[in-house]
Amino acid sequence: MYYGEIKKCDIANGEGVRVSLFVSGCTHHCPGCFNEATWDFHYGKEFTEETEKELLDALEPSYINGLSLLGGEPFEPENQKALVPFLRKVKERYPEKNIWCYSGYLYDSQLLSESRARCEYTDEMLSMIDVLVDGRFVESLKDITLVFRGSSNQRLIDVKKSLESGDVVLWESRIKRGI
Repeated sequence: MYYGEIKKCDIANGEGVRVSLFVSGCTHHCPGCFNEATWDFHYGKEFTEETEKELLDALEPSYINGLSLLGGEPFEPENQKALVPFLRKVKERYPEKNIWCYSGYLYDSQLLSESRARCEYTDEMLSMIDVLVDGRFVESLKDITLVFRGSSNQRLIDVKKSLESGDVVLWESRIKRGI
C-alpha cells in the first residue's frame, strides 16, 4: 500500500485532535474530489514498518484523540490488507483512542453486503473503527457547513453501536458545543 500524506495534528477529519493517514488508491473517482492525486494506487510513499512506527509515535501524546483514515479509499481491498494489521497495533497500544474512517463505500449496502470492497479483511477492519463517514462525495450536494463531511449524502455512523444493533446508528458528538 502507498499513502499520500500524514497529518500529525489534524482537527478537520474527526472529533478532537487527530493523526490522519491519507492512503492511496481509489476507484470511485468522484467529480470534485478534494484529493484526486490519491486515486492512483502508487501515489506518494510506500507504507512500511517505519511508517507504522511514525504513526504510532504520533498517536502517543495525551492530547491526540485518535486516528483518521482517509484517501484515496481505505476500504479498497488491497488497502484493507495493509491497514488491518496496522489497526490491530493501534488498538493494542492505544485502546483509549478512537479510529475514524472516511469511505466512499456505503456501510450497509456495500461493506456489510457483497460488493467490490467486501473481502476477508472487511469485518475485522469495521470492528476496529469507531466512526465511519460513508458515501461518495457528491459535488451537487456539497455543503461547507456540514461537520466532518463534504456532501449532505454522507453519513457519520457509530460503527460499534451499528454492529451491535444490526441497524445503522448515526454518530453523536460527545463534545457539547457552545456550553
